[in-house]
Amino acid sequence: MKQPFLPLLLLLLLAAPGRAHAQGKYLTKAGVVTFFSATPIEDIEARNQQVAAVLDLGTSQLAFSLPVTGFVFKRTLMQEHFNENYMESEKFPKATFTGRFTGADAATLAAAGPHAVQVEGSLTMHGVTQRIQVPASLELKNGQLLAAATFTVATADYHIEIPLLVRDKIAKTVSVRVNLACNPAPGAVGATTPPAAR
Repeated sequence: MKQPFLPLLLLLLLAAPGRAHAQGKYLTKAGVVTFFSATPIEDIEARNQQVAAVLDLGTSQLAFSLPVTGFVFKRTLMQEHFNENYMESEKFPKATFTGRFTGADAATLAAAGPHAVQVEGSLTMHGVTQRIQVPASLELKNGQLLAAATFTVATADYHIEIPLLVRDKIAKTVSVRVNLACNPAPGAVGATTPPAAR
């Protein structure tokens, strides 16, 4: 599937002049975002594996974008309701995040294991942008930059309306998990080549 939002991310981070640094810039076109909502009627869970992301260790910037219709549910009817009634995917086809992380520099990330960071920035979905700050982890492993975060989103904050008929039976908050396995960007300063590609 063509991802027209990837060039925007690349312009944002890759085309910007960056300081020379050991690890460079990392990207993926196959990141994963899942969400889960516990409800009295039925738990709602979906997975999106079409997440494009760019992380720059030199500037501590990161951005990701995903097509809302990329979320896959266990039941087709849930998927239809999600896109048509809740997210209005034709009108608001993508969700994006742009921001930065603090708490780990290139030297810290050179040490083995995941490192706790704080991520702060703007999350846009359903046509609404909110500032968020969430804990996350970063780890350099086998030539990839692994990033993970779990946070809660309140549907009301993004003007996602729940029909009155089911309002008392559907959770007002959703747990979101982001998992990114990013490879060094082509031409990134000092980017290391993953062992498998050598």
